[in-house]
Amino acid sequence: MSPHLILYLGLALSLLYLPMTGNPPGWTRSAVKTLPLPLFALAAWAAGGSPWLVAGLAFSALGDFALSRKGERAFLYGLSAFALAHLVYVLHFLGLSGGALWDAFSLYPVLAVALVALMISSEIWLAPFVGHLRWPVRAYVVIICAMGLAALSLPLGVSALGAGLFILSDLILSLQLFRMGEDNPLVGPAGWAVWLFYISGQALILAGGTA
Repeated sequence: MSPHLILYLGLALSLLYLPMTGNPPGWTRSAVKTLPLPLFALAAWAAGGSPWLVAGLAFSALGDFALSRKGERAFLYGLSAFALAHLVYVLHFLGLSGGALWDAFSLYPVLAVALVALMISSEIWLAPFVGHLRWPVRAYVVIICAMGLAALSLPLGVSALGAGLFILSDLILSLQLFRMGEDNPLVGPAGWAVWLFYISGQALILAGGTA
């Protein structure tokens, strides 16, 4: 099967998860949520993508599974898996650009400064609301900021857009988890937005790394 067909299959399966975003944890929900990213990783491998790209997609699949389960331990496993995904994406993007993180500030200073400002602002709108998870969440915020800066070491294009959508999905997810009550009418739409931006971002990162 060609890499493109594997990618399309993963995208098709991802659509099945949309109506399940608000469902309670269950094995069917976990399976449907987890399936697209292993297919993305397989597509990246079949297309000759870098090991870092394949690893980032694979770690993301582990994160998807963990976050589909219930409880704080599952959340921390998911946070750790996605932190690893972002770290290897840093290596992937820098490998594509041949540059360094700080190149983002000379290439796209407005975007780079805005990204760092968003990271710092999380001390106001996020950190005070996560309780004893403050330090793991802080570490994750720093790592995802580094991933965004690494993407900005590349010419603006598919990879950078994918990284931006990934960051946007995490931003909305953090608001959904820590700032919205269960009865908030925005919880449902937020779940859809998180998944759509996340899958789109991952697909673009895959496309940019295998073009």
